[in-house]
Amino acid sequence: MTLGFLGSGKMSTALVRGIVKSGAFAPAQIAVTDCVAAAAQQLASAAGVRAVATNADLAAACDTLVLCVKPGDALDALRALAPQLDGKLVLSIVAGLPLATLQQAAGPQARVIRVMPNTPALIHQGAAAYALGPGATVADATLTEQLFGAVGLIVRVKEPLLDVVTGLSGSGPAYIYLVIEALSDAGVLLGLPRDLALQLAAQTVAGAAQMVRETGRHPAALKDEVTSPGGTTIAGLAALEAGALRSTLITAVQAATQRARELAAG
Repeated sequence: MTLGFLGSGKMSTALVRGIVKSGAFAPAQIAVTDCVAAAAQQLASAAGVRAVATNADLAAACDTLVLCVKPGDALDALRALAPQLDGKLVLSIVAGLPLATLQQAAGPQARVIRVMPNTPALIHQGAAAYALGPGATVADATLTEQLFGAVGLIVRVKEPLLDVVTGLSGSGPAYIYLVIEALSDAGVLLGLPRDLALQLAAQTVAGAAQMVRETGRHPAALKDEVTSPGGTTIAGLAALEAGALRSTLITAVQAATQRARELAAG
């Protein structure tokens, strides 16, 4: 099995490095390319994999292609490679391009899977979801989980739910960065040095998230455990409810999901 990355940007770099580190594929089984040759060479040198000159060379050398290019370039790239994609698996992480459109560009004999990752994959803390195209197999699904599981969490959903995934985990890091920034600002307002306030805010968010994941308990139960009657936490929670934090976050996910649907519709 050989794996090719069409595009050598940040997400490709995260995936290639994560896959090599996990041992899912040996470096000799991975090839990369990019329209900027220097980018492919840089990734190849950093990860110990092979750079090839053109997309056609990549398709000729690999059984599975990971499409990691800009949305405006993706379909033209697939159309140009279509004669070489018969019987091959194409994993697309391109935002806004539905399976039917990808399949049409890649040709009827290609097997297509659509994946929605997020940027924390860059530090191997990603959250991704995938949907199978009509020709994709159980083995293809297993391979997808192996690859993206090397850089975080990967789950399978029906394709219409990928827009919801985009609104939640795809755009979600930006929401959390805003929360961290706001908590840090509050610390500064009340007298903490900026660097200390930022460290405390970021670690608090990271620690709380890890508690949810590792304990498997509902966030509400964990919240109640740190909320004493008449104490500081309930005073802060009351202020958050008055400011509609919960409702605002729900609305943010809805808005991002709707925008994802609009982009997919063209």
